[in-house]
Amino acid sequence: MSHDHNHHANYDRAFAIGITLNVAFVLIEAFYGWMADSLALLSDAGHNLSDVLGLLVAWGGFWLARRRPSSKHTYGLSRATILAALFNALLLLVAVGGIVWESIDRLLHPVPIQADIVMVVAAIGVVINGVTAWLFMSGNKNDLNLRGAFLHMAADALVSLGVVIAAALYLKTGWLWLDPAISLVIAVVILIGTWNLLRHSLHLSLDGVPDSIELERVRGYLAGLPGVSEVHDLHVWAMSTSETALTVHLIMPCGHPGDEFLARVMDALHDDFDIDHPTLQIEMGQLPCALSVHTSH
Repeated sequence: MSHDHNHHANYDRAFAIGITLNVAFVLIEAFYGWMADSLALLSDAGHNLSDVLGLLVAWGGFWLARRRPSSKHTYGLSRATILAALFNALLLLVAVGGIVWESIDRLLHPVPIQADIVMVVAAIGVVINGVTAWLFMSGNKNDLNLRGAFLHMAADALVSLGVVIAAALYLKTGWLWLDPAISLVIAVVILIGTWNLLRHSLHLSLDGVPDSIELERVRGYLAGLPGVSEVHDLHVWAMSTSETALTVHLIMPCGHPGDEFLARVMDALHDDFDIDHPTLQIEMGQLPCALSVHTSH
């Protein structure tokens, strides 16, 4: 029985707009960061450039996920969205390392900045990053790939706001350490936002059970079905950042319950557990199943 969930909603326009806005802003931020000799702007420009690459990879993941299954990839290429999320997380960790390295060097060798230019450019960043985050807001709750894009853009908007505040304080105090200090704050914000993305994407890439699914609840539901005496070889894993698959063996001594029973179970697994691709094997229990030893408890 099939369900039409529109798993991979078309975010092509959102990606195109977001990438265009961020490429333009990277060029503006890098130029004025160089003019103002501001490490905060230059480091944020580098981070925004990594976000552009991240958006491109995420977009590529969604494009691959829409390709039809083939004889070589019978599930299609939906898992590309998980790999895209993992790549984004690793990319951001590299960016964090670069920012921290440059910030420490600038703390040891402070340089004056043109705070008025920094404030204006960072304010533009608040708007552009905020708009880009809004483009992905609708899908960030249910899709790890979109959640990564949304969180990064939202964090960047807050970071840009922090740069505005730091530049304003510099105008009043003249403290040279404020610029590299805000760069370190940027690094911490990115690291915090990246950690969950890295953990979740790595978990899913290793066929981990998605966080949204409680395996024992699924097992309890299946074990409570009429006619089921035992549940074994239950596996749940992510086919993509928005699709979940399940395989299970059900021992039903009274015989196969028929297609109507299977249709009801599949509907319930979809509606109650958001499992999109269940495969159920019915056994009578007359012979021991070789896979029962692999049942997870």
